[in-house]
Amino acid sequence: MEQGKKVLEVKGLQTSFFTDDGVIPSVDYVDFHVREGEILGIVGESGCGKSVTSLSIMGLIPSPPGKITNGEILFKGKDLTTFSEKEMRKVRGNEIAMIFQEPMTSLNPLFTIGNQLMEAITLHKKGWSKKQAKDRAVEMLKLVGLPRAEALMKDYPHQLSGGMRQRVMIAMALVCDPEVLIADEPTTALDVTIQAQILKLMRDLNKRLNTAVLLITHDLGVVAETCERVVVMYAGKVVEEGLVDTIFKNPQHPYTKGLLASVPDMRYKKQRLYSIPGNVPKPGVIKQGCRFAARCEFAFERCLQENPPLFETSEGHKTRCFLYDSKEVADYDRAAVKS
Repeated sequence: MEQGKKVLEVKGLQTSFFTDDGVIPSVDYVDFHVREGEILGIVGESGCGKSVTSLSIMGLIPSPPGKITNGEILFKGKDLTTFSEKEMRKVRGNEIAMIFQEPMTSLNPLFTIGNQLMEAITLHKKGWSKKQAKDRAVEMLKLVGLPRAEALMKDYPHQLSGGMRQRVMIAMALVCDPEVLIADEPTTALDVTIQAQILKLMRDLNKRLNTAVLLITHDLGVVAETCERVVVMYAGKVVEEGLVDTIFKNPQHPYTKGLLASVPDMRYKKQRLYSIPGNVPKPGVIKQGCRFAARCEFAFERCLQENPPLFETSEGHKTRCFLYDSKEVADYDRAAVKS
């Protein structure tokens, strides 16, 4: 059973881009929530809408051409989509923080690590002295496991390794004690050993600070190791959601099954790895029917005509597939009996 109250709730979120080819929905009526102290994973292939979802929550969608065209993003009961830019600046970095994919593009190469950390503190903590801000910055660098924290304050980003820069980014994101931390592919550019350290650090900080974490990744190994619940996205829609253990043991959507089948298993020697046939469709191309139908071995006529809703197959486990519509299951069983 889920514990804690919902700290962030996304309801019917649609984020569209206005282009020369028309209005293209990149995130299409997405629903999910994160509870206090929980680590929720959002997983899917590149182009499925994961990062656009996170940028929508942070109010960082470039406008033009992008715009939230429908839905609510409720943070502690308040709808962030109605906030002005000035109001969002108070929330961003203070109550909801984000770690971006590549720390080198997020850290300013012209300023020292200490300067950037202290700026993040003084921006949100009004009335703090320079000494208080410096002490807090050093404390956070130590908390994320960086050695010689005081000396590191005088270093520039290029003087640090990739893993150290990512730890600085985590320190910067947590420096104001946010209630929600969004981590967008935080380990993509790192080697395997550093990746394991960063994930362990995020789990430890989540337990110690009770920060809710929204972990966006395409790596199912990261999800299995780190998250409690997972939301699987495909072509801008949520196709399956539930507890990590449940989905890994009993995946129900054909796309989730394909993702898990394509993960190499060290226990078995295979000549070829499984891959899902076809490619992710471009946003806005599929006008009707299930977006996965063209790549699905189980697709039937209804899949091409109608867009399936999310069916609850067991407590907390939902899947967007007509195979789990009780009517379809009954029809299939009747046909099987007749044959």
